[in-house]
Amino acid sequence: MSPNPDDLLPTAKDFMKKLALAEAEEAEKAARQHAKAEAEKQALQKQLEKPSGVSDDARIKRAVRIIERAVRDGKTEVQVFRFPSDLCTDHGRAINQQERGWESTLTGLPKELYETWAKYFRERGYKLRVEIVSFPNDRPGDVGMTLSWGS
Repeated sequence: MSPNPDDLLPTAKDFMKKLALAEAEEAEKAARQHAKAEAEKQALQKQLEKPSGVSDDARIKRAVRIIERAVRDGKTEVQVFRFPSDLCTDHGRAINQQERGWESTLTGLPKELYETWAKYFRERGYKLRVEIVSFPNDRPGDVGMTLSWGS
């Protein structure tokens, strides 16, 4: 006895239901991943808002290692830090406009790094360029801090 075609062949509507379920599962998975990424971003931002607890000596030694590696690669500058503009008191507006006093908008670790540069590196001929390096939704996103030692 041969099987009934109705038993073998689901309706198009049945397949559309399967497709809708698969799409809903994918959307739920994407939403969970997005929520996890946002939570990680928030945790990192909270961590960057606090003092690092790293001594000036340790910070300088790290910087020297980064600079030495860049010099070996033939570079005269290196991005030493990248952080969300939300860590600035004005969300990066003054940095974006390169306004005088923009450094006063820095908080947390970015402020520490700026102060270390100003205290030790500037007088030794190092330059620090701080600029908005991403513009999601046409708004300041991440800020990059680039240390240079070339002419």
